[in-house]
Amino acid sequence: MYYLFLMIIFKSVLCDNTNSLFHFFFCSQEKIERRPRKAPSDIDGYAVEPIHQQEIFELVDIKDPEHPYSLEELKVITQDAIEVDGNRVLITFTPTVEHCSMATVIGLCIKTKLMRSLPSRYKVDIRLAPGSHATEAAVNKQLNDKERVVAALENPNLLRMVEECLAPTYI
Repeated sequence: MYYLFLMIIFKSVLCDNTNSLFHFFFCSQEKIERRPRKAPSDIDGYAVEPIHQQEIFELVDIKDPEHPYSLEELKVITQDAIEVDGNRVLITFTPTVEHCSMATVIGLCIKTKLMRSLPSRYKVDIRLAPGSHATEAAVNKQLNDKERVVAALENPNLLRMVEECLAPTYI
């Protein structure tokens, strides 16, 4: 309070020195000219960019649980079997044989990879190609039920198998 009183009394003396900070903040009558705000441009750094079928296909580089080949090499997943509609991604895969015991694991690997790679705004649906598996309806139901997927990934043996399939392959 005392300093404020002194500043008021000696304002005329201190305002004479144009190089002082006191002069700049208290004596200067000039208004600082502000830059006008610009309207948001069409290019926004935080804008949501849509994802394309090719990008999803490149993400799904997964090794088959039973063979040393990728799902792409075995034609289990093809680019044509991927549909992107806004925030919904639908992948239809075809097991190598109709009675494939690993169909659920393959679907779980695909779902896990996309859940880890895509932003949370995307809904990922995985399904078997119609008529490609003996228990198609049951597998589709398991793969698209969040609680079943989470429960499956809590199993340490199943999680280890999924991690092995998702591990990057070096050529």
